[in-house]
Amino acid sequence: MSARRRRAPTRPAGQALGARWRRRRPLRTRLAVAASAAVALVALGVCAAAFFVIRYELFHQLDLNLTQSATLAAQQNRGAAPGVINGECRFLAAPACAQIVPRDRAKDPAKPYLLPVPPQAREVAAGQRRPYFTNIHVSGHPARMLTTTLPRGEALQVALRADTVEEGVRQAARLLAGVGAAGVLLAAGLGYWVSRTGLAPVARLTATAEHIAATRDPSHRIELPPGPLGKEDEVTRLAASFNTMLGELEQSVTAQRRLVADASHELRTPLTALRTNAELLARADRLTEAQRTRASSALGRQIREVTVMVNDLIDLARDEEPTPLLEEVRLAPLVAHTVDTARAHWPSTPFRLDLADASATLPGVPARLARLLSNLLDNAAKFSPPGAPVEVTLSVGGLTVRDHGPGIAEEDLPYVFDRFYRADRARALPGSGLGLAMARQIARAHGAELSVRNAAGGGAEFAVTWSP
Repeated sequence: MSARRRRAPTRPAGQALGARWRRRRPLRTRLAVAASAAVALVALGVCAAAFFVIRYELFHQLDLNLTQSATLAAQQNRGAAPGVINGECRFLAAPACAQIVPRDRAKDPAKPYLLPVPPQAREVAAGQRRPYFTNIHVSGHPARMLTTTLPRGEALQVALRADTVEEGVRQAARLLAGVGAAGVLLAAGLGYWVSRTGLAPVARLTATAEHIAATRDPSHRIELPPGPLGKEDEVTRLAASFNTMLGELEQSVTAQRRLVADASHELRTPLTALRTNAELLARADRLTEAQRTRASSALGRQIREVTVMVNDLIDLARDEEPTPLLEEVRLAPLVAHTVDTARAHWPSTPFRLDLADASATLPGVPARLARLLSNLLDNAAKFSPPGAPVEVTLSVGGLTVRDHGPGIAEEDLPYVFDRFYRADRARALPGSGLGLAMARQIARAHGAELSVRNAAGGGAEFAVTWSP
């Protein structure tokens, strides 16, 4: 079967034009137009409603006058024959003109009527229609006429000049049109003011974002208006959130730059040593067998150190642990195996293992937990004097690693877990200053916390604690 191509639904021309206009106009313009249109519609609606109310009240007052005139004429002309009974309404200040119309045309008087007699008037006289008001012209002037019933099958028609009423309606229309026009202009001004005032934080936010994009400097912040906490509007909260995001970005950029600077500094020394040993081995024909062996061993050791450092940098640069499948890790076998590996790597350092809680478990990744403990053991063995033991204790909710070395100076304690930080007494020892930073990152990724203190009696004690 051949697949038919579906035709995309087409928008009406008005909708398509409106969509293009919205895309091409900035938010400030659209907000100003929307606010102005809303206020203008309200102003015009109020003016239109006021016009119809005034018009209704003026004609209603005229109708009341006609009703009173009809009642008076009916009382004063009881039993009068059909025809004109008062014909002075040609003048503006004259009383109402009136005439009596019979149901039967045969009873009409010989003298013509002053007011028009439509068929509806005969129906009112016959009682087939209710009294009604209508607009007419008398002697070329506008008038208002009431047709009502009389006894004996007759209708009474009463009319008054409506010039003043219509002039009042026209004056009200002109006045309200002016008010409406002023309301539209005021709406435009208010819409512009609302757009500028309401979008001022957004404009500052946009300017800040453009400044950061141009200068790549995330230290810039949006100035927030003063006010009590918890009572900010949505735009102010957006600006505050943007400032918070900029702070996090600045910290991230600073940490990244520091990492690159520290990494380049730390890699310079081993890379120089690698190049020196490589150049030395390139002239192997001039070296003795012992010199070649020593240079080859140094080259292999430096390659391993650089490899470990690069792997640590890759892990730390993520700033978070990978999320492989977790499992419930039994810590006792893992700790025992890691301590045995450390014994083989540090043969001159005795390791004492105390599995006080052999049933302890922790959800996590065994390889990463082993890396955490291995870094702590290597750090402890590195600072332990020859023959001094390293004590490893697994208890309920915690694991401690203690050495019997010189301990950590008080001024160095806050920086022990920083990347590439090395105390003065540790600069002559092997290492890159990344092991403890990596250990803390692994601990936090497993919901644990790594801390350090100087133990009583000398040495440093690292503690990994978690909720049992």
